[in-house]
Amino acid sequence: MAQDDPFGTTHGRYALGDGLEPLASQVISVLCERQTNAPSGARQIVVDYLLRAVTSRNSFDAALVMEELRGYRLTIDAIIDLYIPQVAWHMGELWQTSDLDFASVTVGALRLQALLGEASAVMPHTHTLTPNTPLALVIVSEGEQHFLGASVVAAQLRRLGCDVSLSIAEPPKQITNRVLYDQPDMVLMSCAQVAGLETIARNVKKVRRAIDPAPVIALGGALRGDIDGIRKKTGVDLVTNSAKDVVGFYTKRHKALSRG
Repeated sequence: MAQDDPFGTTHGRYALGDGLEPLASQVISVLCERQTNAPSGARQIVVDYLLRAVTSRNSFDAALVMEELRGYRLTIDAIIDLYIPQVAWHMGELWQTSDLDFASVTVGALRLQALLGEASAVMPHTHTLTPNTPLALVIVSEGEQHFLGASVVAAQLRRLGCDVSLSIAEPPKQITNRVLYDQPDMVLMSCAQVAGLETIARNVKKVRRAIDPAPVIALGGALRGDIDGIRKKTGVDLVTNSAKDVVGFYTKRHKALSRG
């Protein structure tokens, strides 16, 4: 078993009676199967636990759930980057198959948001903010509902050494005013549906007109399909769900401008 397997071995302390070996083998097989990784890289037993915790009708204590997750020897990075998004995805799948109702999904998302806050609070802060610290603005446009994903990206950006602010469902004029005031180095916009791309395109134009030089503008979310076409249609610099990609793009551009 893996080193972080919570199930110990007996090392021969107990002898199995006749006929129990097949049953024991089945039990061990099931436990090993539950420890295997999902395609995302997440351990299925942890995904199952967290999914039950956030969708249960019982009370929810984010601190206790965090303690339980750390008992599986998970890093804070893994909890934020892997397990919270994975469970959110599972809830969406269960909603589509009518195995979870809208109220349960809403409560589950709020609980994941609380867990994200708990994880961020205990996350070691190794970066000191300075006048040269890159400033990132994460925007969830009007009409979008996936606030949890934006919060996950914000936490990732902070770990990468950025100062981060969030804009949630603000009207275009307020976004423009925020950009003018904050002068961000990176603007990350989130979109979950093709119908929202027109709003993204309008906001991109407003951001580019607001400050010069314009910040790096990235688009992320649940969009699929012609990524290059989406990039051209919206006017963003890149389409990605990776905070590291955005910071890397900004760093390269910043160095190029500095040399120029």
